[in-house]
Amino acid sequence: MSSAQALAPPRIRPLGWGLIFFRLLLMALLLVLCTPFHFLWRAVGAGRWWPRVFLASIGAVAGLFIRIEGKPVRGALLLANHVSWLDIPALAHASGTAFVAHDGLSAFPLLKWLCEMNETVFIARHRRGSVADQVAQVRAAMDMSGCLTLFPEGTTSDGTGLLPFKSSLLSALESRPEGAAVQPVLLAYEDAARIAWVGEEPGLDNFKRILARLRPIRLTIRFLPPLSGDELTNRKTVAAAAQQAIARAM
Repeated sequence: MSSAQALAPPRIRPLGWGLIFFRLLLMALLLVLCTPFHFLWRAVGAGRWWPRVFLASIGAVAGLFIRIEGKPVRGALLLANHVSWLDIPALAHASGTAFVAHDGLSAFPLLKWLCEMNETVFIARHRRGSVADQVAQVRAAMDMSGCLTLFPEGTTSDGTGLLPFKSSLLSALESRPEGAAVQPVLLAYEDAARIAWVGEEPGLDNFKRILARLRPIRLTIRFLPPLSGDELTNRKTVAAAAQQAIARAM
């Protein structure tokens, strides 16, 4: 396949464009409905219920069907493999988690606003002096949301294997709240090769390709046993143990 072919946008049929329009309309309506309730809930200190409802509904509108195996440990740091943008609504549905994201996402105002509603922690890996502030943000997010998810691969894979887990991404997470568990999570898509966002495909093309899909997207989320003992010695042992646990479960 030539590079021009590899970069070509997906060919979407008229029915696919109709699905894209219909799903985008539903997503916009969900945002309009959930946003005022979110601010009302936050004003009275009632928690993050509405961001979870919104994200779970976005996944359902996109055609996501989820099977959950195991249970998330409350207050855990979840370390999951990363395949698609659908991972975020899926994990929010399954655990109500907040997320750790690279601070590059905060450059997009709308995306930053949506992330902040779900108490996303933005990590600036290139500014070492900000680690102390990031640690405080992580602790606050885990105390408020119950779970916090990080994708240690640092990018998306094709879903058939794992990229190396980067222990550097865990630098701001070493001082997690006392007693907080670290729990590996496997995200296993039934048709991963057609879902994954990899290679040179632009993000918008991947988004359109998913929304134009007629077939349901089936995903199994498997919450694995939390790490323990020597696995928790430092960020390098945590990254290695989580990667091995997910690899064994694939």
